[in-house]
Amino acid sequence: MQDLVKDEVASGVILPRSDDEIAMNIRSYIVVCDENEIVGFCALHIHTANLAEVRSLVISKNLRGSGIGSELVRKILDEAKFYNIEKVFTLTYRKSFFEKLGFVEIPKSELPAQKIWADCIKCKHFPVCDEIALIYSF
Repeated sequence: MQDLVKDEVASGVILPRSDDEIAMNIRSYIVVCDENEIVGFCALHIHTANLAEVRSLVISKNLRGSGIGSELVRKILDEAKFYNIEKVFTLTYRKSFFEKLGFVEIPKSELPAQKIWADCIKCKHFPVCDEIALIYSF
């Protein structure tokens, strides 16, 4: 997983996660493999009983645009719905990708404070964030 995401982490598109952090949260991830090689993954991170986040979405560069990312997000939304979570948000540079899946832009000020202080503070762009916050409501 670290190999697939290293370029995105280096560019600041995805937050770095240690091997231990990934291991502790491995059950949150949905992983796509092609012939024993990980080609994509993302995670559902639950913040509250009614709010979760799509995070760490990454697809192998040679498979972007193939529909894997959309399918992963749909699976994440299905899982959130299964848990009766009412809203799922994301922070992204790929606004149109998420809008095609039914997400709508919201002000970042609507995100939970624990997101900012637990995750965003680790970002190389903090506190000048240029990501876009979007939310999906069931």
